[in-house]
Amino acid sequence: MIERFYLKEYLSFKKAELEFTSGLIVFTGPSGSGKSILMRSLLASVGLDSVDASICESSVAWKIDEEGYGITNEAPNIFRHVKKEKASYFINNQRTSKSSMEAISSGHLRHLSLKDYSDFDSVALLGLLDERIFLEDKHHQKWLNEHKKIFSETKIFLNELKHIEEQEKKLTQLKEFAAYEIAKIDAIKPSIGEDEELQLIKKQLSKKEKITEAITTSEAIFAYESQVNNALSLLDIECGFFDDAMNELRNIFETSLEKMEQLEEVCVEDILNRIESLSELKRRYGGIEEALAYRDQKVKELESYETIEHSKTQLLKQIREHQSQLDELSSKLTLARTNTRSMTLKRLNSYLSMLYLRPATLELEVVETHPLGVDRVVLGLEGTKLEKLSSGEFNRLRLALLALRVESMEDSGGVLMLDEIDANLSGEESMSVAKVLRHLSTHYQIFVISHQPQLTSMGDQHFLIYKDDESRVRELNEEERIEEIARIISGESVSDEARGFARDLFERAQCV
Repeated sequence: MIERFYLKEYLSFKKAELEFTSGLIVFTGPSGSGKSILMRSLLASVGLDSVDASICESSVAWKIDEEGYGITNEAPNIFRHVKKEKASYFINNQRTSKSSMEAISSGHLRHLSLKDYSDFDSVALLGLLDERIFLEDKHHQKWLNEHKKIFSETKIFLNELKHIEEQEKKLTQLKEFAAYEIAKIDAIKPSIGEDEELQLIKKQLSKKEKITEAITTSEAIFAYESQVNNALSLLDIECGFFDDAMNELRNIFETSLEKMEQLEEVCVEDILNRIESLSELKRRYGGIEEALAYRDQKVKELESYETIEHSKTQLLKQIREHQSQLDELSSKLTLARTNTRSMTLKRLNSYLSMLYLRPATLELEVVETHPLGVDRVVLGLEGTKLEKLSSGEFNRLRLALLALRVESMEDSGGVLMLDEIDANLSGEESMSVAKVLRHLSTHYQIFVISHQPQLTSMGDQHFLIYKDDESRVRELNEEERIEEIARIISGESVSDEARGFARDLFERAQCV
């Protein structure tokens, strides 16, 4: 529930601070006093509307998913919408996004104003039937959860089967392509580092004759080796360093000449062709390592293509087994829903009768398997399609469904906000709406704007919104409530007769 609300500087309001109880909370006041402004501000405080108030703040007794939103629960949790240059949103003084605040609030608060058909779609109506069955048959919840789980698994299997069947259509082409790619790389048989070695050989081949000629000419230096040793001896200089240098030089020349002789046996054209083949692989795949990795990938793909038939056979078996389980479970779900449909319709029509509406029809149809079974629920109102209902009829039908849902509730249903739900109704119709709202308020905290004395008299709390130089709001005591109900009955000039009728209406409402 919403425990406290604070508003600062929004349109005709400079400031408002209210404390709420549970139950039915009614807002009344003359036209133009600011009732809708206040309702919008309440919604904005929890992220469900956008207004230009300096501050909208609500203290709520809702539990937040701490792990999901990264916000620590407090008692109470404080939601705040602040508008300076731009809007900012906070929960317990921690900045958050409007979408996060809206997601949290939507799980606890419903704003029923426009023609929202979500209460009438098949999923919502199946939920209504299932909730009533849960009270009598604890197995139904287990069957429903199991059906959802198996349906989800079956959907995964079917997607895998679809993927396999798509692969099958082009399997021959895929296998031929993978084999072709493998054969193309195997024909070259590249090895890591081979291209660098070949480039070195190519470079040596291009300089072979020059290297041989240079070494042959330079070997003349060895003819003077003994003369240099003699000179160093005469100079009393140790000649070991010179001998080492000459030996190293002699070794370099000999090794190099051996390599040059080996190159005589190398076919230059073969080297160039090999380099070109490796270069083509590098251009295509980015490198020798990448080419070899690509080959390994294609080998694995080829292996997977070989096993695709086995995978398909296993999937088909799993799908058949799951479908058999779904058929069994959906039959149980359908039977239970069929058994409770008549009583549910009877209870719904009792509320509709109370609300001065025609009886409803509630039919179960068999459709394609979905997470909740094979059932679709179709709700109608005798003689009129839902989309042809007036706003008054639409809202009363939705109230009847909410009242029906309350019968199977164990916990609080959260907060409902209703905009002038009794507008344009007769006195009897308005009283019927008021009684149903009083019934709903045992499980919901309900905020409602009213222009009718019947609903106003039923409130657990009554706030008057009025305007002098600015819009103001205050909670009324018992006598003030009777005076406000009298004003609604007779207008600004309140008669004693209106006061008497208002008092009688108020006192009878307290006994309901």
